[in-house]
Amino acid sequence: MLPRMTRRILFLAALLSAGVSADRLVAQDVPQGTILGRVVGVTGEPVPSALVEILDTNLRGISDGQGQFSIRGIVPGAYTLRAGALGYRPVLLSNVIVGSGKPLTVRVELPTQPIELEALEVAPSFFNESAQGSPANTRILDAVDTRRTPGVIEDVVRSVSLLPGVAVTSPGRNDLAVRGGAPYESLFIVDGVEVPNINHFGSQGSTGGPLSLINIEFVRETEFSSGGMGVRYGDRTASVTDIRLREGNTEGLSGTLNVSATGAGAILEGPIGSSGSFLFSARRSYLDLLFNAAGFSFVPRYWDFQLKTSHRLSSRDGLSFLFVGALDDISFNNEDADDIYDNSRTLAPNIQQYFAGVTWDRLFAGSRLEVSLGRTFTNFETTQTLFSDPPQTILKNFSDEGENGLRVEWATDPARTLSWTIGNTLKFASDLTYEVEVAGEVRTDQNGEPQALAVDTSFTAFRNATYAEASIRASDRVRLTAGVRADYYDFVDDGFRLSPRIGATWQVASSTSLRGSLGRYVQPPSYIWLIGDPGNPETLTPIVSDQVTLAVEQVFRPDLRLQLEGYYKSYDDYPARVFRPQAVLSPSGFEDATNDIPFGLEPLLSVGTGSSYGAELFLQKRLSEIPLYGLLSLSLSRSEYASIEGLDRPGTYDTRFIGSISTGWRINPKWEVSGKFRIATGLPTTPFITTGPDTGQRDWSRYNQGERFPTFSSLDLRVDRRFSFRTWQLEVYVDVQNVYNRSNISAVRWDPRTNEPEFNESIGVLPTLGINIEF
Repeated sequence: MLPRMTRRILFLAALLSAGVSADRLVAQDVPQGTILGRVVGVTGEPVPSALVEILDTNLRGISDGQGQFSIRGIVPGAYTLRAGALGYRPVLLSNVIVGSGKPLTVRVELPTQPIELEALEVAPSFFNESAQGSPANTRILDAVDTRRTPGVIEDVVRSVSLLPGVAVTSPGRNDLAVRGGAPYESLFIVDGVEVPNINHFGSQGSTGGPLSLINIEFVRETEFSSGGMGVRYGDRTASVTDIRLREGNTEGLSGTLNVSATGAGAILEGPIGSSGSFLFSARRSYLDLLFNAAGFSFVPRYWDFQLKTSHRLSSRDGLSFLFVGALDDISFNNEDADDIYDNSRTLAPNIQQYFAGVTWDRLFAGSRLEVSLGRTFTNFETTQTLFSDPPQTILKNFSDEGENGLRVEWATDPARTLSWTIGNTLKFASDLTYEVEVAGEVRTDQNGEPQALAVDTSFTAFRNATYAEASIRASDRVRLTAGVRADYYDFVDDGFRLSPRIGATWQVASSTSLRGSLGRYVQPPSYIWLIGDPGNPETLTPIVSDQVTLAVEQVFRPDLRLQLEGYYKSYDDYPARVFRPQAVLSPSGFEDATNDIPFGLEPLLSVGTGSSYGAELFLQKRLSEIPLYGLLSLSLSRSEYASIEGLDRPGTYDTRFIGSISTGWRINPKWEVSGKFRIATGLPTTPFITTGPDTGQRDWSRYNQGERFPTFSSLDLRVDRRFSFRTWQLEVYVDVQNVYNRSNISAVRWDPRTNEPEFNESIGVLPTLGINIEF
C-alpha cells in the first residue's frame, strides 16, 4: 500500500487533472474577461489620452479625462500591458492575469519624461522602480509575484523573505531579520498607515508572527527597501515594507471565495455611487480543525476582517478609508504527560487588534498634498502556565497599546529638475496600559538570583517627526538627493535626534546605473521595554544606525536585470541587557519564558554597539514573451554586537550566507508550474551548562559562541490550473513545501526530562491545496 503522504499528493494531483472534463464545459460558451484601470502620474494625477494596449493582441484602451480606461472581450489568460502617453515614460506591466469572473482592476503609474529627454525615444521597461532615479535599494513585487510563489502560502510578508539580505528566524514565521538587524528594526506600512505588527499572534515589541493579516487579494504591490531609504521613513533602522492596496471594482458587485493552506475567506467588492468603490473581506483559519485532527496539544485559531473604500471627490481630490482587524486565540489539549509538558513550554498570546486610516489627497500642478489620520490598537492577553499540580502561572501580560497618528506630506514630481518633499508625522499613544507579572524563577539576574516582576501601570507617549528632502538633476545622467529628519520622543531621556541622509544616482549608460547613499537612521524603544524596570525610561535612548550603500544595476533586456550591492551599517545606543551583560536585546519570535526573559521585560541600558556589512546579488526575470520568470538572490554578510561587557560577538541573526531561487514556467494560459529553493547558513547559539547546580541554564559567558545550527535548506514546488467559465473563474493549485523532507532546526531549549538540549525541527513534507473562485 502506498505511504499516506504519497496518497495525499496523488489525490491532489488528480484534482488538477480534472481539467479535461472542465474544458468541455468551457467550450460550450466562450468566456471573456475585462480590465478596468486608471492611468496616473507618479504624484497621482490622472493621465488623459494614455494608450493602454495588450501586447500580441489588437485590444487596447484610451484613458479619459480622469485617467480611467477599460478593455473588454479578452480571452482569459496572462498578458503584458504596455502603457504610454505624451510627456511620460512608457511602462510594461507583466503577468496581468485576466479571468472570466470579476473584472481585473489595475493601476498604471507613468513616470514623467524629463523635458531635456523628451526628444529621445525611451524603451519601456518592466522595472519601473529603476526609472525613478532613487538612491534607495528598492524592489517592487506585485500581487501575482507574491501569490504564485511556492511555499509563501499567499502571505505578502513571506514573499519579501526571498529578497537579498532578508533572513527569517524560522520557516513558519514572518520575523524578518534584514542585513543582520533584529525583526523589531523593520517598518511595515499599509496604505500609508504605519503598523506596529502586521501578523496574527504577533510578538509584542517586535514585528514578527506566524502569518500576515493582509489578504493577498487586496494587494496591488509591495515595495521593499533595505537601504538608502528617504527621510519620510523613520522609527526603524533596518528596512521598510510598504504595502499598497488596490481599489475595488467600479462596475458592479463581484466577489471571491478562497480556500488556502491556513484558512478560508470571502471577498465582496463593488461601486459606491458613480465615483467610488469598496473592498471587504472576512477570513477564518481552519488551523484549529487541522491541529485537533492531527492531535496537536496547542490549537490556534484566528479571524481577520478588512475594508477599504475609495472615492474621487473631484478631479483633484481623493478620499480613502482602511480598516484591518484580527482576533487571535490559542487553546490547549492536556490529554497526556507529553501534552502537559509541551504546553508548559508554550506562550499563549490571545490578541485582539486593528489598525485604521483615512487619507485625503489633493493634486496640484506637478505636486501632491496628502493628509492621513490613523489609529492602531492591540489588546494582549498573554500567559504561560506550568501545568503542574497545582498549575503555576509564570507569565501574565495583560496590556493595551493604542496610538493615534497624523501625517501631512507635500511632494513634487521626482522627475523635475528640482523636486522636493516636506512632511510631518505626529503620533500620540493615548492607551498604554500594562498589567504584567513574571515569576522570579524565569527572570533571574546575572548572578542567577530570582528577580520577579510585577507591574500595573499606564502612561501616554508622544513622538513627532519633521522631514524635508530635495533632489536635483545635475545633468541628464546624474541626480543628487539630500534630506534631513528631526525626531522627538517624549518617553525617553535625550529624545531628540537629527538624521541627515544623502544619495546619488548616475546613469552610466542607457542600461547601466550606479547609486549610493549615506544616512543616519534612529529607532525609539518599544513601549513594553519601558516597563521592564523602573529605570528603563531614563536609561534607554533611541538606537542610532549610520549606513552606507553602493550599488550597480545592469538591465540586459526589458524583462531581465542584475543588481549588485554592498553595504556597511554601524549601531550605537543599542539596548543592552543588564541581567545578561554579554547580550544585546534581540527577541526572536514566539518567546518561551522558560527559555529566556520575554519581551524585553528586564533592565536595559542603551550602551550596546554593533556593525553589519555584506554584499548582495539580485537577478530578476519578469514574465514576457518568454514564458519564464524568476529571481535569484545571494547574500554574504557578517554582523557583530557588543553589550555591557564590551566584547564583540556574532549577532543573533548573523546569517553568513543566504541563497534563494524562485522560478516558474507559464506553460499556457491554463497551466503553470513553479519552484523555490532556499539555503542559508545556521544561526549562532548560546550553549547550555551541562553539569553542576546550574545544569540546564545557558552559559551566557559563551553568548552566541556555541555551535551553529545546521545549514537550512528547503525545496518547494507548486502547480496552478485555471478554469474559465462564462461568468466565473476557478483557480486550483497544489503547493508542496519541503519536498525532500529536511528537518531544519530553528531553535533549541533545555529538556529537563532528559537533561539534554531539545531542538525545534520544522514540519516535514507539507502538501496543501488551494482553491480560488471569482465571480
